[in-house]
Amino acid sequence: MQHKQILASGLAAALALGFVAQAQADDKAPKEKCYGIAKAGQNDCSNISGSHSCAGQAKADNAADDWKFVAKGSCKSAGGLSADEAKAKLKTKK
Repeated sequence: MQHKQILASGLAAALALGFVAQAQADDKAPKEKCYGIAKAGQNDCSNISGSHSCAGQAKADNAADDWKFVAKGSCKSAGGLSADEAKAKLKTKK
């Protein structure tokens, strides 16, 4: 019985290492800032307007001045904006 537990533990550890390696590979993939897609409290860092300077401080969903990192090339398909587009959108609101 103990042999089966050791074997199962070893298999679980090997699978977990595979998942960790995959997550690390995903972290190294090229990313870009995508503005206007962050949900309230889920932005990745400071915003363009300077109203906050830290992650998780977005006050509204999909605010043009808040951003999240996304896989490079996927921002447009997610409905997001580049930094220049976000700045232009903010200027038109003033």
